[in-house]
Amino acid sequence: MWTIDTDNGTVLLVGEIAGVPKITPWQPDMLEEAAAEADRVILRARPKFSAGDIFRMIFAGGKITKLPDGTTAAQYLSAEQRDRLARLEAQYDIDYDRRSFLMTSFDLLARRLDFDDDTTKDPTDIVKKAAKRADIPVLRPERFRGEDLLDDLAEADPASHIPCLEAAMAATEAGQTIIEARGEAWRNFKIRAVMENPLEIALGTCWPWADDDIGTEIRDQWTGMLADAAQEKGVTLAVVPLRVLAENGGVLDQLEERGFAVYGPDWRGTN
Repeated sequence: MWTIDTDNGTVLLVGEIAGVPKITPWQPDMLEEAAAEADRVILRARPKFSAGDIFRMIFAGGKITKLPDGTTAAQYLSAEQRDRLARLEAQYDIDYDRRSFLMTSFDLLARRLDFDDDTTKDPTDIVKKAAKRADIPVLRPERFRGEDLLDDLAEADPASHIPCLEAAMAATEAGQTIIEARGEAWRNFKIRAVMENPLEIALGTCWPWADDDIGTEIRDQWTGMLADAAQEKGVTLAVVPLRVLAENGGVLDQLEERGFAVYGPDWRGTN
């Protein structure tokens, strides 16, 4: 947790990771207490999908889930990258040759590495429920329209997802020990160790975080909301994706550039 104190009040920033393992012991009760004592909380927003977006996804599904007609993975990947993917295909008895690289990456992380299985409640859920019980206002960044997200995915060059695939392969090859290691680093405030974990790298290298337009907008939204919150009276508690906060040039760096003094775990050095 980081703290920003101003003449008006205080902003508390909680760096959240996706998929906290149940074997990672942490103290959500302290987060509940902090939420109950805040004047307002800021939580991430989920995309806004309409019924029309569902039909759009059905009709555009091939563009999102598969490589363009007549093409295979080997036409986009280097020989070393394709051999690496082939070893994973053989290990898990699956064919990724026609799948989009983004869908292959998600499958490797969620089903083969299985990083989001057997997890505990994430900080966003805990703070949301605590705020609701205490009748505390909940603010969120502007939600992205499902239409825009689906169009972005459908129009993306398949090669733009190759860095995501490489990172997902690296995380899967490293094995499930990285899941516990990431959780342990997170609860012990070892920010650089979290950010340099192969799983966190993979999640941050894949869409939407790595998308030039959407990723930039996500970061700008958080920076703007937190800068505005620092001008409010009282205490604001914000739960923000750690990768957005602590990456190089991320929200914490941007807030410092705006003149805010940020106190808390070191997010730039080694730990």
